[in-house]
Amino acid sequence: MAQALRILETALLCGQQALSLRDMATLFQDSLGEEDIRALLAELETEWESKGIELVQVATGWRFQSRPDMREYLDRLHPEKPPRYTRATLETLAIIAYRQPVTRGDMEDIRGVTINSLLLKQLEDRGWVEVIGHREAPGRPALFATTKQFLDDLGLSSLGDLPPLEAMGQANVEMLADAVAGASPNAELLLAAPEAAGDDADPATTDLALRAPDQTPEPDLADPASPA
Repeated sequence: MAQALRILETALLCGQQALSLRDMATLFQDSLGEEDIRALLAELETEWESKGIELVQVATGWRFQSRPDMREYLDRLHPEKPPRYTRATLETLAIIAYRQPVTRGDMEDIRGVTINSLLLKQLEDRGWVEVIGHREAPGRPALFATTKQFLDDLGLSSLGDLPPLEAMGQANVEMLADAVAGASPNAELLLAAPEAAGDDADPATTDLALRAPDQTPEPDLADPASPA
């Protein structure tokens, strides 16, 4: 099993994406069962406990990532600012995460303002939300839900890992947004000029960044109105 452990560790360290149990079984041509692989994963978790990298399970499988307390040091290598997202964008993402599947009309009812279609497109382009169907209602509005990429970027294995909705206040969308941003120690919430915040606040003065660990979001997904 020492060789199997070495193979699995190498695949996880070198992989560009999280590996599922099915992927790991392929490494060994299905000669190891799921329980054997889980035992190897547990052993790897123990071996890396004292290091700056940890083995974690996310929605699409298992991966190695830097520990949260290493973030400030790694940021020194790449001090550039990450793309920033408006409060409206993050609030909309939070509503989808907690109330999915929801239509654009549902989101507007909860937020109390009209939602720009470009905002939803931005979340779709980022890979955080997708259309999973249409409601049987006049106009057959699209139903939006979060993706596995959303969970992976927040370092979560399932929606159940989000903070309990009841603890956040169901009617308070700002707290819902903070809950999503603070769901993982690997997700950072950056708020500029909170005193100017509001549903119709200028994105140039009120914006948020939700950044995944060890990943730099694509520049074209940044809010065009945000400061460079």
